[in-house]
Amino acid sequence: MNNVDTERYNADKAGLARAGQILRGGGLVAFPTETVYGLGANALDDAAVARIYAAKGRPQFNPLIVHVPDFDTAERYVVFNDVARRLAGAFWPGALTLVLPVRTGANVSKLVTAGLDTLAVRVPDHPVGQAVLAAAGVPIAAPSANPSGRVSPTTAAHVIAGLDGRIDAVLDGGACGVGVESTIVACDGSPRLLRAGGIPVEALAACLGAPLEVGADPDTPQSPGQLASHYAPIGSVRLNVTTPEPDEVLLGFGPVDAALNLSLGGDLIEAAAHLFECLHQLDAMGALKIAVSPIPETGLGVAINDRLRRAAADRP
Repeated sequence: MNNVDTERYNADKAGLARAGQILRGGGLVAFPTETVYGLGANALDDAAVARIYAAKGRPQFNPLIVHVPDFDTAERYVVFNDVARRLAGAFWPGALTLVLPVRTGANVSKLVTAGLDTLAVRVPDHPVGQAVLAAAGVPIAAPSANPSGRVSPTTAAHVIAGLDGRIDAVLDGGACGVGVESTIVACDGSPRLLRAGGIPVEALAACLGAPLEVGADPDTPQSPGQLASHYAPIGSVRLNVTTPEPDEVLLGFGPVDAALNLSLGGDLIEAAAHLFECLHQLDAMGALKIAVSPIPETGLGVAINDRLRRAAADRP
């Protein structure tokens, strides 16, 4: 997979047309969504999807999310129940992924589902992401556009830093607004939170009128982002630190003296948008020991803390 000539395009008419052509031809294109940059391939093409795994160095038991332009298109590939319809109606397009039974005859690559009978689907809320789907004319399997287990990309530069020479093209649509991946809810039974993300769990509970179950098996994940060690910078990570050690670089939150700060004002939306950018900056600084300020476990703080705990986990 190495030594591919990675092309770089602006998100204009010509760039979008070329991106669609590459995707239809079985190639890999990184493109922005409102959450992070995704590494896209034709979800119906086994060989194209296999290239995602090769480029990322991704374990093949880890499923992928399929991006589609709207609800009607999603229904071609998965079977909705009433709960899933309610969530999709409230939060699509947006940073919510639903895991649902694969529809018979959907023809989605088995590499996308990792051999399971469920499929993770999302309708992105980003003009460039939607334009890519329109240009390609096929459902796009797209995990985050970074080497597996490393920090997710929120700019085209982040993608190039991790995958240059491994993918066909990067479509530059500027920085991603949300900055953490989508929330993932399994709806193949009672609704279960598989991954906290860009839609706060409180909003989901309010929509459904009841809290979601929380449950996922990291050994047999139904969706991305469930592996115990993930989103890791180069340096080791220590969480909930109020007083860092002399050899640690502090990633702050709120009004603290830190080398980098997710949000001086303690704004969780701002912190989510800055999280991966700060982790990339820590790598660029050569930080080998990273301390992180306490972050509230509420709203988008749930997603932020989830990413940080995975970044701090023991690495394989």
